[in-house]
This record gives sequence, structure tokens and C-alpha cells, in this order.
Amino acid sequence: MLDIEIVKCTNIDRAIQLFFRDGFVALSNVLSTEQLSFAQAGADRIVAQQKDSIPFTQANRGYARYSFGQQIQHPEWRMLVDLSTTLPILNSIWKKKDYKCSGVGGDYSHPGATIQYLHSDIKDVLNDPLDQVCIYDLPTPFIVINFLMTDFTEDNGAIRFVPGTQRTRLRPPSIKDEPAHWKKSIVCAPAGTAILRDVRCWHGGTANRSVAPRIMTSAGYYAPWFNRKTDRELGLTEYLGLTERGKELCSNLVDWEKTYNNRSTTS
Repeated sequence: MLDIEIVKCTNIDRAIQLFFRDGFVALSNVLSTEQLSFAQAGADRIVAQQKDSIPFTQANRGYARYSFGQQIQHPEWRMLVDLSTTLPILNSIWKKKDYKCSGVGGDYSHPGATIQYLHSDIKDVLNDPLDQVCIYDLPTPFIVINFLMTDFTEDNGAIRFVPGTQRTRLRPPSIKDEPAHWKKSIVCAPAGTAILRDVRCWHGGTANRSVAPRIMTSAGYYAPWFNRKTDRELGLTEYLGLTERGKELCSNLVDWEKTYNNRSTTS
């Protein structure tokens, strides 16, 4: 098990110190009891729906391992976008507030899921023909905050991390070549913990040997200077129901052309 420090979300200086050192930081006190219960109910609902419609053998992340996909249409996920407990940390990391939400989702694994290969969540998008600079040379371009909906343990498929790999040009080894101690570098933490991570940091799920799903939801954010295509599945009604800060963060998740065309045909 990886020995990590779980930092109170109000301790911003310590949180960003660990984030820049390790590529991730675990945070406590991010969700209230009511918010956690609300998020868990939404996650359980979607897990049940996807389990009924997608067999384990067809799961999109390997046997019994699923990605939620874009879930911005659901209030349980929209709640996560503009939390007063997490945005101050993002503000301090990027020193600006004009970053954008990339979307919300997460993943989960059912009992029987095997270990997942180590990976980053972004490839080199620069493709410098002179090979002088790549995405791993740059400041953090993309942050995801994972919210643990269940306790993460050594038995239920908790995520493992390789600290400090967010800026390396090396690529993760295959499972066959992965050192044994990396396979045990698991983050164990209680439900409600948030893991704020640079998506370049190497990580991977582990085998779920328990009797219940291991579930986490997420909200992602692009740095002010970075952008890439997103799934625009946020409806106008849901968008207008966001806070003013939420609207600033999520304006890129609305299909404005489709919204305009729909309103034109009904007017």
C-alpha cells in the first residue's frame, strides 16, 4: 500500500506542494455528508443501469471494468463541478480562474476485474517534428478530481500510482515488466476522499477481489492555455441552472449550435 498523506482541502499550500511533487494529492472534507450521499446514489443508479445493458465481457475498460463516460446531464455530477472546497486549489495551481471543465464521469470495477495496465490519461498532443518539446515538458495541462464513492482498499481494486511520473518522457511499462512494488502502490482511503491529479501521472486500477463494486466519480478541468474536443452533452436548461461560476466553467459543454437550431425551429 502506498503511504500517502490525506490533506484537509483547506490546507491549500500543503495540497499544491504534494500535487507538484507527486502528481496527485488526496484531500479530505471535500464533500459534506449530504453531498456524498447524493453523489453515491447517482453513481449507484448509473452503475446498475450500465450493468444491466453492458455485460462484463463487453465493459469498455476490460473485463468488469467500466468508464462512466460523460455524465454532465445528471445533477449528481454537475454538483461536483464548482465545489467551494476544490476550486481554490485549482486557482492556486494555475494562478488563474479562466480554466474550463472538461466534463464529468469516473470509473468503477466489479468483483472479478483484474489489474489494469499503468497509463497516463493524455498522449502527446504537440507532436513537435524536432522532438524538442512534448506535453510532458509543460506545466499541468489537465487535472481530474476523482471522488471516492466507496472505501478504497487493497482488495476492492483501488487505484495505484507511481508518484512523480507526471513530467517524465518515459512511457509506462507493460504489466509484465512492471516492478512488483508498483503493483502494490495502492491508494487506500475512505469514501468521500478526493484525489486531485495531473492526468499525466502514471496510474492504473487493481484487481477487485471483493464482493462489491469499487466506484469513483470525477470532474475534469483544462488549464487556461489548454483545450481539446469535449462531449457537449449539457442541455440549456441544466446549464442555466448552474451557479454563475458553474456557467463559466461549463459553457464549452453546451452544444450552442444545436441549441440555437432547436430554438429556431420551435419559435
